[in-house]
Amino acid sequence: MKKLIALTALILATVFVLSGCKKSEDQLADIQKAGKIKIALEGAWAPWNYHDLDTNKLVGFDTEVAQNVADLLGVEADFYESDWDSLLAGLESGRYDIIANGVEYTEERAKKYNFSKPYAYVKTVLVVKSDNTDIQSFEDLQGKKTANSLNSTYMQIGEAYGSEVIGVDTIEETINMVLNNRVDATINAEESVFDYLKQHPETPIKVVATYKEMGEVCLPIRKAGSEKLLAEINKALQTMRDSGKLSEISMKYFGTDITKK
Repeated sequence: MKKLIALTALILATVFVLSGCKKSEDQLADIQKAGKIKIALEGAWAPWNYHDLDTNKLVGFDTEVAQNVADLLGVEADFYESDWDSLLAGLESGRYDIIANGVEYTEERAKKYNFSKPYAYVKTVLVVKSDNTDIQSFEDLQGKKTANSLNSTYMQIGEAYGSEVIGVDTIEETINMVLNNRVDATINAEESVFDYLKQHPETPIKVVATYKEMGEVCLPIRKAGSEKLLAEINKALQTMRDSGKLSEISMKYFGTDITKK
């Protein structure tokens, strides 16, 4: 009996200590102690984040925004590349501190993660082959197939309009599936589609509709112990906005300022 009581007391003490640790978690302090912030992105989604063909250097709008945030926090930017479907899972597990990958705020995501203030605003468009006359609006997606990143807002929109969504990893793969008639359409960021057409002007695709709501692009972080980190990230983004740096990076990669509504 004494051993059982002692064991019970030990378990309760352990739970108390672990609970106390969780409550006192401070992500900002951990990042400052490590001297670096772990940033997750795909690394294959031009012009948001991708590798320069000549230097293989990781570049892009998200990449530079995240680098500037790290600089303003006074820590090193430590980039990790992974496919879209694993980014949020990696954030939740603590493998990453933030995600810089054109992530749009949604109420559903906000239940699990905290989001910075928006640093960009995007239009979502519906894209089909140039000779497609069957799809003129999002309502026409009922019973059709679309190609989009798994668990993305684009996938959610496609499913909401009744399409079967096929998962893809890159915009190149997405467009090829449309061109090869493996899917009927894709839903994507207008900026990404226009950038693809700038690089491949002869591609026979067209935009047939624009989604009614503009997406807010933010930096998601874990909820636990994130209050101070979130405040500092928002402060850094505001500094970049006030100085014109945010607009400058947008013009560099998009040729237009997507940092304002």
